[in-house]
Amino acid sequence: MSDWRYRVAEHRSTLLAALVFVAMFAIYVGNHSAGFSANVVQTAANKGVLLAFLAIAQTFVVLTSGIDLSVGAMFILTNCLASWIVVGSAAMTALGVAGVLLAGLVCGAVNGAIVIFGRLQPIVATIASGAVYFGIALALRPNPGGDVSSDLADMLTGQLWGGIPASLVVLFAVILAIWLPFRRSSLGRAVYAVGSSEVAAYMSGVATRRAKFAAYTLSGLFAAMGGLMLTFFTYSGEASSANAATYTLNSIAAVVLGGVSLFGGTGSAVGAIFGALIFRTINDLLFVFDLDPLWQPLFLGIVLLISVCIGSVRLLRIRNRLDLFG
Repeated sequence: MSDWRYRVAEHRSTLLAALVFVAMFAIYVGNHSAGFSANVVQTAANKGVLLAFLAIAQTFVVLTSGIDLSVGAMFILTNCLASWIVVGSAAMTALGVAGVLLAGLVCGAVNGAIVIFGRLQPIVATIASGAVYFGIALALRPNPGGDVSSDLADMLTGQLWGGIPASLVVLFAVILAIWLPFRRSSLGRAVYAVGSSEVAAYMSGVATRRAKFAAYTLSGLFAAMGGLMLTFFTYSGEASSANAATYTLNSIAAVVLGGVSLFGGTGSAVGAIFGALIFRTINDLLFVFDLDPLWQPLFLGIVLLISVCIGSVRLLRIRNRLDLFG
């Protein structure tokens, strides 16, 4: 197989997700009363970026063949924390941002430690830790409120030259700075190996514990980035259990729509981003076509069910799981 054909096959799911998103977004703006305008694109981007960060956080864990049900709680916790400490002078704001990201890293590391050393199933471990994280968020913000540095918030959520959404640029920069180096590193390859077959990876000398710990820690970091962006969008913090649960489930849906296998070992954070954008665009299309809000959860559930079934059928059709990578 030639190099370009191999590359296309390797990133087939990501390319398909990108094409689906472009087609759906074209339908959305074509039927929107404002058409393809800078404000429409910015609004869609800001909503999509929040879910994209959570989808990336979920991707790291799913690649190891696990599911993190605490990403929504970490998202809300860091949102509440940011509404307390990302204020003041430029130096204080920078320290606050660092503190929020550190909190996300710590939460993710705790999840990894529980799963690895406690030998618990990821779903069980993250349900428990998520309840703790949400409890801390509720202690920080029993009532919605707080504040955030308006200058930083405006810079990261507004429009750049040419009407380009700043939030998309932030997301793109994070992918270049963190995901791409991770994907090409030995640690990144170890995460994929663990998801493909943890036993085989261990027998091959892969540091499986280190790989899983890194995956959970990075998951917490990206959930914290999402929490920061939520604070910049809303200028406040809120310990909302509904938002925590919704974003957790939507992150799983985005991962599936982006071509990341729930069985682990295959997929990409870039695909998960397009999956998040697809999921958000589905919501926008339901709004544009004026579907009864009572029917929207049912429709979204059907979309998620079909996506999971398609992924399962693909796995059942192959004789060797290595075919997923060829």
